[in-house]
Amino acid sequence: MINQKLMALLPDLAAFILVVNEGSFTAAAKKLNVTPSALSKLISRLESALSVKLFERTTRSLLITQAGQKVYDQSLVMVNAAQQAVDLSVSDHTEPSGPITVAAPEAFLNSVLEPLVLPFLDCYPQIQLRLRAADGDIDLFRDNIDIAFRLTDKPHENQVLKEISKTYLVLCASPKYIEQKGMPKHPSELQRHDCLYLAETDTDHLWDFLKEDEFLTVSVAGRYAVNHSQMRLSGVKNGLGIGIFHDFVIKEALEEGCVVKVLPDWTIKSNYHGAIAMQYTQTKYMPARLRAFIDYAQKALIKA
Repeated sequence: MINQKLMALLPDLAAFILVVNEGSFTAAAKKLNVTPSALSKLISRLESALSVKLFERTTRSLLITQAGQKVYDQSLVMVNAAQQAVDLSVSDHTEPSGPITVAAPEAFLNSVLEPLVLPFLDCYPQIQLRLRAADGDIDLFRDNIDIAFRLTDKPHENQVLKEISKTYLVLCASPKYIEQKGMPKHPSELQRHDCLYLAETDTDHLWDFLKEDEFLTVSVAGRYAVNHSQMRLSGVKNGLGIGIFHDFVIKEALEEGCVVKVLPDWTIKSNYHGAIAMQYTQTKYMPARLRAFIDYAQKALIKA
């Protein structure tokens, strides 16, 4: 049973979520059409009611506290449930409409999802599709994501999983580079070659290889590193060195002969290989717009 105290807190919790998402009282107040001072008092009232400190306030920043993060996570579940209740008011027989936010790794977004966007929007003119490139871990609730595509052999638990297909990593170089520098016969020889890597973390230059019972990690180096797959592919095509790519990124270049496979008998191990998984929150009542996108993407990608 919902008591009066909880009923009074619901609007304040929704406002709290908006402050966190916007990152400031000023931006959130503008969306709520109230003054920043009024919103600040509302949050203070919420802190008093919950007996927790939600933010660390300074003149330059607004940081959520550990307790505030817990309140935010639970409040977000509440708001998402409320959104589902609103969606139920729309008949299943009406045309799918409304916004969808889809997140995917940058390379997958560019190479695989982008060609589907215009045909999907043509089929469903009442849907607003928002695509977000996200190469790191994606939290559906916290990041306000409806559907996430993940390239992994460890999909998130407690979420619906639709496995589209498998993906693997390919080591390749241009014929020009191989002619000049030679073809590596073993991963250890990569230490004598120019290699293009992501340069996102301190360990991106460490490449893991597996062949039967042999496993080794090779430290590579090169003149050019970039965390954008198409720019890295352009560098490889132009003879700057050897790079690692997902099969769907490199497929066309291999078919055209712009690049050739290097060490094809070895498996490259990474956090971004395994299943191409489409994941979303389990719900008894799915909005028609999400069902439309899931069905469309699944059918199109399995065909591809």
